[in-house]
Amino acid sequence: MESPVHSLPSLFKQLGLPDDPVSIEQFVAAHSPLKPELKLADAFFWTASQRAFLREEILEDADWAEVVDELNLMLRGGRGV
Repeated sequence: MESPVHSLPSLFKQLGLPDDPVSIEQFVAAHSPLKPELKLADAFFWTASQRAFLREEILEDADWAEVVDELNLMLRGGRGV
């Protein structure tokens, strides 16, 4: 059975954030670049529940992990929306 493939907008929706392309672009612009030594889930702008979700998905290499990695790369200046 294949794991579900999640999109960046669906991740933002899961995190309780606006999920339209303009809002995602604004979020990335406002919160990047992250310092290289800072883990994504440890960034100051997450709520406790958002932080817990991000940590869990990365640690468990869960079905959201790929899109969480994509967001991590974007926040480090790796690519635009």
